[in-house]
Amino acid sequence: MRFAADLRTLGFMGVYFALTATLWLVPQADLLSGGHWYLSVPLLVLTSFFSFFCAVATHNTVHCPVFKKRGANRVFQVALTLTYGHPVSAFVPGHNLSHHKHTQTPRDVMRTSKVRYRWNLLNVLFFLLHVAPAIMRGESRYFAAMKVRAPGWFRQLRIEQVVLYGLYALLIYADWQKFLLYVFIPHKYAAWGIVTMNLLQHDGCDEKSEWNHSRNFTGKLVNWFTFNNGFHTIHHMIPGLHWSLCPAEHMKQVHPHIHPALEQPSLLAYCFRAFIWPAKRMTYDGKPLVLPPLAADEDWVPRPEETQGDLGAVPVG
Repeated sequence: MRFAADLRTLGFMGVYFALTATLWLVPQADLLSGGHWYLSVPLLVLTSFFSFFCAVATHNTVHCPVFKKRGANRVFQVALTLTYGHPVSAFVPGHNLSHHKHTQTPRDVMRTSKVRYRWNLLNVLFFLLHVAPAIMRGESRYFAAMKVRAPGWFRQLRIEQVVLYGLYALLIYADWQKFLLYVFIPHKYAAWGIVTMNLLQHDGCDEKSEWNHSRNFTGKLVNWFTFNNGFHTIHHMIPGLHWSLCPAEHMKQVHPHIHPALEQPSLLAYCFRAFIWPAKRMTYDGKPLVLPPLAADEDWVPRPEETQGDLGAVPVG
């Protein structure tokens, strides 16, 4: 293990698997078998949250591998895939190669200007639905190219896919209702959460600014559970920086320069103001947000030989 802090990552994965097993196997916790709702519902909510936390860990590992040995990272990615319901390797194209390299431009498939509802709550609820089709189209093109250019990387992707969807098939065969309630729903919540964080961290910011391109959430509790994902400016500046180092580097490199409104002390308070009341879509400095004209996605998929340093935990080879 490269950083001792990733013991938390492994611990969160263990909690996710334990919660899922409890819901599936313990009669008192199984809502479908007449279990106690006051036990089942909180456990299901916790399972969904920990699936999301593991999605954040997926984001971390494609930027900064957890282990020193490539083989260990390969096995880890397969296990992590099962907590989030999406192959870890598949996180690379849309996130590392589109969003990070072309933030908030027509080449960013996750740019926040794709959602334009007048009621801002709808923007956060339906953001994933607006960006997912373009993400999947880009992924398919990139995977096809990598099959030829980097068979080792492509093989890792295929292993993650086969294990994930093979397990899905077995669980559906065993009990499709339990699968939908205890596996599929938490995984879909995790997918919604990790993509929608992009809206919270970039909407109303200035993508052309050296410092004001991202919104940060600096509360200690939210960052403990999300592996310091709230420190987003420094993450865009140094994507490969390990998550445990982000708070210190934020204070050193970002805090002296960034607009104070882009250091939000409370994620919940920000979400209430932005999406509940007054629920106005604003720029970071308090002006009504003027969206650019709606434009089609521009081609962002790079030639594989151009991206050897951005392929996540399993490099080309």
